[in-house]
Amino acid sequence: MTDSKEKLFSDFTAPSRQEWRDKIEVDLKGADYQKKMVWRTNEGFSMEPFYRKEDVDQLATVNALPGEFPYVRGNKAADNEWYVRQDIKCECPKEANAKALDILNKGVTSLGFFIPGKEVSADYINTLLDGIYLDCVELNFATCPCHAVELAQILTAYFEQKGVAPEKVEGSIVFDPLEKMITKGKDSSEMLSQAKTLIEVLAAYPKFRAVAVNAFKLTDAGAYSYQDLGYALAWGNEYMEQLTEAGVAPEVAAQNIKFNLGINGVYFMEIAKLRAARMLWAQIVSQYTADKESAKMHVCAYTTTFNQTLFDSYVNMLRSQTETMSAALGGVESIVVRPFDLPYETPTEFAERIARNQQLLLKDECHFDRMVDVAGGSYFLEKLTTALAEQAWKLFLSIEEEGGFLKSALDGTIQNAINETNATRHANAGKRKEFLLGTNQFPNFTEKSEGKEPATCQCACATKEEATLPSIKPTRLASDFETLRLTTEKAAKVPVAFMLTIGNLAMRQARAQFSCNFLAAAGYKVIDNLGFPTVEEGVDKALEAGADIVVICSSDDEYAEYAIPAFKYLDGRAMFVVAGAPACAEDLKAAGIENFIHVRVDQLKTLKEYNAKLGI
Repeated sequence: MTDSKEKLFSDFTAPSRQEWRDKIEVDLKGADYQKKMVWRTNEGFSMEPFYRKEDVDQLATVNALPGEFPYVRGNKAADNEWYVRQDIKCECPKEANAKALDILNKGVTSLGFFIPGKEVSADYINTLLDGIYLDCVELNFATCPCHAVELAQILTAYFEQKGVAPEKVEGSIVFDPLEKMITKGKDSSEMLSQAKTLIEVLAAYPKFRAVAVNAFKLTDAGAYSYQDLGYALAWGNEYMEQLTEAGVAPEVAAQNIKFNLGINGVYFMEIAKLRAARMLWAQIVSQYTADKESAKMHVCAYTTTFNQTLFDSYVNMLRSQTETMSAALGGVESIVVRPFDLPYETPTEFAERIARNQQLLLKDECHFDRMVDVAGGSYFLEKLTTALAEQAWKLFLSIEEEGGFLKSALDGTIQNAINETNATRHANAGKRKEFLLGTNQFPNFTEKSEGKEPATCQCACATKEEATLPSIKPTRLASDFETLRLTTEKAAKVPVAFMLTIGNLAMRQARAQFSCNFLAAAGYKVIDNLGFPTVEEGVDKALEAGADIVVICSSDDEYAEYAIPAFKYLDGRAMFVVAGAPACAEDLKAAGIENFIHVRVDQLKTLKEYNAKLGI
């Protein structure tokens, strides 16, 4: 059989790189190869549309094995099992316990409890964990950092009381004072010294980790993948330095750090990010200790809120599903899927059920938990992993050269960089350089908010401390368009935009479709039409429909014939808009036409201007 296979392949000549390139050029029919085929990532490097074996032969990742240092292919060799985690905000311990017991019977295998600092007590924990089998479930606890040691002492006493074997208790305490610095702008560096005490309290529980790197907060603020990774590495390394300097053995320090990483919607990039993260973290830890087991990176992945939307919110399920797939194929230890309704309400039972089932679907029907590093050996993903690792490593080194994560956080360097990225991405969304389905591209024309409003931050541990440092601004990408659309919806009269379609059939239909999508993003009522024989008839029909905006849709050549007569006949009775950027635009402007919409205009800015002109 082997001989026949070898003979079969010997009958075919392997195409050269140039032959592949020539074939692509033919299929492009004159289109620019660099513009059409090369992926220019936000990470600062470009990816080719195809790679060959010789492109990856020299990459270190190709020779790695699952379960072996530097763990680029995962921490395990036998399977890809992960915990299905759901977080619970604890307002009442009895109610939180009832919810935990309920969802444990619905597929959840990991729980995250967010406990107010003032509520931390032995009685609270006894009630919260009643009936939960400690050796069967991963348990994670978050509270105010100043109460973390107290919580750890209570938990260890509870574990001992229940007689569970220490090696079977898995989970973490989310102790991360550095997070408070970058998200709240408050200097919490004095709490770093508690990390050593926390580790000592939990010393008997080798799988219960004491320190967290909550880098998913960066993802929620719009960070690019290389920023997520580079800053997370510097974040973790800061804890390694702090702990080892305090006298904690490096092996113990590394094993106690848990990374809570965010996953954004760039599918292949996020798979590569997780592979690169393990590889780079292993390299960092190896500088502290020769123990390869402690160099494993322990990751819980969170789907991001940055790309979630208030309008057309069911699309959030699609976004979080691809993110969950990236996390699963990237080889994480647990996953939290954010419910689709999180942008505007406390998640409903239905939304939480869907979020759970998104993971169960990947396990029980797609068998993602059985396949170890399916990305391994893919020429594209091996190159992507290496390229992303290089960019993230550069960022990591720059932070270290500036004095480390803590110093950069105190200086505001990290927060300012993330906020700059956030602003850039918002600007790109406004110009439709970055698409959000249902928001700035293909909005639901008839959808109303029905009372939905953007949810405000509700932290489990409120504080009245004044911010003394810059902080990251986790504004969702859709927020500007949502504010615009909600403003329109609340107006005394929702504007009506009427498509005056005339002339060339293909061009008028294409431009009408573009214009409907463009204007509906502001919540306008749009009326499309099949076409009119004259501009006068089109204008009359528009006014009969109560149009506030009349959009003429035709071909560039025909605008010279139709646009000015239509504008004059309308005579200011509604706003007049030309769909496109025709060569005769200057002539049209000279005649008094001032509104043009096309792919190069800033959509958000234009719609805000239209609202102002319409008195909204």
